[in-house]
This record gives sequence, C-alpha cells and structure tokens, in this order.
Amino acid sequence: MKVILLQDVKGKGKKGELCNVPDGYARNFLFPKNLAVVADNASLSELKGKKESAEHHKQEEIAAAKELAGKLDGKTVTLTAKAGANGKLFGSVTSKEIVAEIEKELGIRVDKKKMSVADIKNFGEYTAEIKLMPGIQAKINVKVTE
Repeated sequence: MKVILLQDVKGKGKKGELCNVPDGYARNFLFPKNLAVVADNASLSELKGKKESAEHHKQEEIAAAKELAGKLDGKTVTLTAKAGANGKLFGSVTSKEIVAEIEKELGIRVDKKKMSVADIKNFGEYTAEIKLMPGIQAKINVKVTE
C-alpha cells in the first residue's frame, strides 16, 4: 500500500515522503497512530503543493541572503575602544560589539553566532566573515581606533 508519512518513521522514511508499506503495517500501526495517510490523488496533490511551496520559500530566503551579502560585502565598520598606557586594548573586541556597530552604522541586523573574526586585541584593521547561509557569505572590514 502506498502511504504518505506525516512524521518520521524509523526504517520507513522521513516526514512527507511517499513510501510503499505492507497493508497490515499501514492499517494496524501507521494509521491508528496518525503517522501516515493513504496516498490517494487528493493527498498526492496536497503533498506536491507543499513541496513546491517549501521550495519557493527556500528560493526567497536565498535571494534575501544574497541581497544582504551584497549590502555587507566590502563595507567598513569603525569601532572605538579604550586603551591602556602602552597603547594596547583593555580586553578585546568581540563579535557582539561588531554586530552592534553594524546595526548602528548600516542598519542591518546580523546574528553574532554567524560571524567569525580573529581575536582583536590591538588597534588596526581586521576582516570579519559573516556566513548568512551555506554557500553565501560576506566579508566586512573592521577598523578599531582609540
């Protein structure tokens, strides 16, 4: 019997997949526990619509990430930090501070967990990489002044 899985079923497949299972397994296990529905024309067309909708949303997210990467790529953010008597920073500049400055200067919200930057413990210019999505990243320059 062909069924569409409503949830992940170990050994059979993932949610939303069309799979062929024995009739007794479907009637006695999958249907009573609401793990699957019969794969008739209505449920197949609904599954197709959901897959197309999910693909469309994914393409929109990718386009938005590419647009954001275009806005961020090559921009320079200037941070001011306190320094000691010998010209070294007190502590270091963190990705949280860089993200706050990006939001303040450029008006773009970025997740600090998606940013990778080397330890900034001195004044100067550094490059930070922001991974927006797998395969989509932007590089931003960070200038630390006194």
